[in-house]
Amino acid sequence: MYKEDILLPDIETVKKFVSFANQYEFPVTILSDKYIINGKSIMGIFALDLSRPIKIEVSENCPADFKEKLKEFSLAAEAV
Repeated sequence: MYKEDILLPDIETVKKFVSFANQYEFPVTILSDKYIINGKSIMGIFALDLSRPIKIEVSENCPADFKEKLKEFSLAAEAV
């Protein structure tokens, strides 16, 4: 299982993340407070408080290219 904290601060970033997540066959789950959301659902993501970091979880063996592309949404990338 792979877990990572990410930040989706605006509409364009959410669109980009959903497009990225939909490129993969395996499920991408978002955890925020008590909510568990499909990371491929733009409507589900917009139901969350996006002013705070959210955690993504991938239960499959996570490919290296997924992890590399996910860095774009990481908390460290937002600090730059």
